[in-house]
Amino acid sequence: MRDFYNEMTVGADGTIRDHYRAFDSWLRMQPPERIERKRAEADLTFRRVGITFAVYGDGAGTERLIPFDTIPRIIPAHEWTALQAGLAQRVKALNMFVHDIYHGQDIIRAGIIPAQQIYQNAQYRPEMQGISVASSIYAHIAGVDIVRAGQGEFYVLEDNLRVPSGVSYMLEDRKMMMRLFPELFARHRIAPVEHYPDMLLENLRSVAPTGASDPTVVVMTPGMYNSAYFEHAFLAQQMGVELVEGKDLYVDANAVWMRTIRGPKRVDVIYRRLDDDFLDPLAFRSDSTLGVPGLLSVYRAGRVTLANAIGTGVADDKSIYPYVPDMIRFYLAEEPLLNNVPTWQCRRPDELSYTLANLEQLVVKEVHGAGGYGMLIGPAASRQQIEDFRARLKARPDGYIAQPTLSLSACPTYVESGIAPRHIDLRPFVLSGRTISMVPGGLTRVALQEGSLVVNSSQGGGTKDTWILEE
Repeated sequence: MRDFYNEMTVGADGTIRDHYRAFDSWLRMQPPERIERKRAEADLTFRRVGITFAVYGDGAGTERLIPFDTIPRIIPAHEWTALQAGLAQRVKALNMFVHDIYHGQDIIRAGIIPAQQIYQNAQYRPEMQGISVASSIYAHIAGVDIVRAGQGEFYVLEDNLRVPSGVSYMLEDRKMMMRLFPELFARHRIAPVEHYPDMLLENLRSVAPTGASDPTVVVMTPGMYNSAYFEHAFLAQQMGVELVEGKDLYVDANAVWMRTIRGPKRVDVIYRRLDDDFLDPLAFRSDSTLGVPGLLSVYRAGRVTLANAIGTGVADDKSIYPYVPDMIRFYLAEEPLLNNVPTWQCRRPDELSYTLANLEQLVVKEVHGAGGYGMLIGPAASRQQIEDFRARLKARPDGYIAQPTLSLSACPTYVESGIAPRHIDLRPFVLSGRTISMVPGGLTRVALQEGSLVVNSSQGGGTKDTWILEE
């Protein structure tokens, strides 16, 4: 494993960082058999409750348990305060950017982002041009992927603004740790996260259409075969709202209605967990059976709120990512508080040349890719994989970006051989409505394979509870 920042220790002698000392003292007193027994209990409970995710095309079965690690990732209060300010700044600018793209397009006219980067983007929706959405909020829920590298600096790796997932695992990981090791929560002042569903519901209700005094909110799912169906059902249950599919809704009298055993009920806010293409077969994919015919017309009239908004994906495309610091400067007249990872855009001939000459050292990603698929990690790739990727890049350079291979920070993790460092990231969840809010922490994902930098659950990654220590 290359040099990396260790979240728990510092220096060659393994000195414990201040914010981990109480946990380390507790851990040293635990018999190994107790920890192993608790790990088995966690696996059994997660499986019994059905906390799984689906893997498309997985011949071994469609449902998998996401591995859960019992060593938490701990962040001191002052670091979280800085992260929180940077996240709020970033998401505010991204919302302003999406509004601008579908209205005045000032950032294009100012020459900051080339027009073709917007209009040729697969996530750009011309149908949204000129539509006013409630409170001018497009990304009501954002999952921003943060990594720590170098000497401990934080970097934003991705902005997930379409249908970001993972918050249910954040909540369940916390419940599991409290169940397994209640004594730890007496020793530490750990900021709570369990109020996230209440914050989410309040946030969604705050962006209901004008005139909805007691707005009805629903969670819209593609169905039980979706990879994140557990989360859809979990959040609906935790918020106390209905979980619906497209067939449960219909459009009439320029409004969206839900079928219930008591008759039709008007719907004001739809927290949708399916992609734009499938929302309305009259406006997007005509073969979609998952959406609601006529939904876009009601949306255009401002009589229903969709979270997140249609067309928001234009802002989380990896080809747009390099421009986010410029967005912050343009819309907010502020310097970015969080770093971007240096990025080469392969659509530019000089940056493509650099990428092709340094494939062995770089991470190359598809601009529309997700889940750890469609990417090359140069230092871990074989000669054949590098040459195959070289051919792809030459054939379609505008479909890729390249970044340096960051040495992601690592956290001690239970693996088969015992406790060993494994690379991690962090996905905080940022809510935008009348205000910008977030619970302290997020979902920490961990790459369980030694040396791996890919934390995605679809690629064998696991999760950890994330503790923000209160002062």
